[in-house]
Amino acid sequence: MNKTDPKKHSTDRVETHPFAPVLPPNATVMMMGTFPPTSDKWAMSFHYPNFYNDMWRIYGGVFFDDVDYFRIEEEKRFDPERIIDFMYERGIASCPTVKQAIRETGNASDKNLTVVTPVDLDDILTKVPKVRTLFTTGGKATEVLLNLLVDPPSKSKYPKTNQSMSYPYQWQCTENKNSAPNDLMLYRLPSTSRAYPLALEKKIAAYKDFFKKIGKL
Repeated sequence: MNKTDPKKHSTDRVETHPFAPVLPPNATVMMMGTFPPTSDKWAMSFHYPNFYNDMWRIYGGVFFDDVDYFRIEEEKRFDPERIIDFMYERGIASCPTVKQAIRETGNASDKNLTVVTPVDLDDILTKVPKVRTLFTTGGKATEVLLNLLVDPPSKSKYPKTNQSMSYPYQWQCTENKNSAPNDLMLYRLPSTSRAYPLALEKKIAAYKDFFKKIGKL
């Protein structure tokens, strides 16, 4: 499945993604990022844990017109239980594209992230059988997913931010190998990192347009 052999890397540098995917059985769409920052940057033990990453502000703005909807009062952290309840209620899954990686510069920058083991989509898709749409939150996640295809497109064919493409993922495991490819769509949305040069209100607008398009709003 286009996996890199972890044995080729120094094992003391390889990190495993610390958070389990959120996989509501009724999910029809799945959010797919890459890797969290180092634990000293966490405000909670959950996806997008840095308080200064705007993911959960965007969700609050999109679905509740309140960027602080998932925030815990005046604290500098969000409430993972409230987020999980919301995702199960709305049928939105979240799963990273990367299981194991090396931070070449010790930070969360995607451009300096070496992917050791990508997501096992065979395993994940069987747990969310109603998912028809995937969306990534940046270029690296998009690259990882597209490299899982039998015929990966060239980088010039990758969707740009706010664009989409067909994603005909073919099963890799033996018992499913002869099944038809999954009829999925892949969307690329703006990064929620503040390093990405786009105002919060414009990110909210982009995510709102996407969720309207797929029938979640």
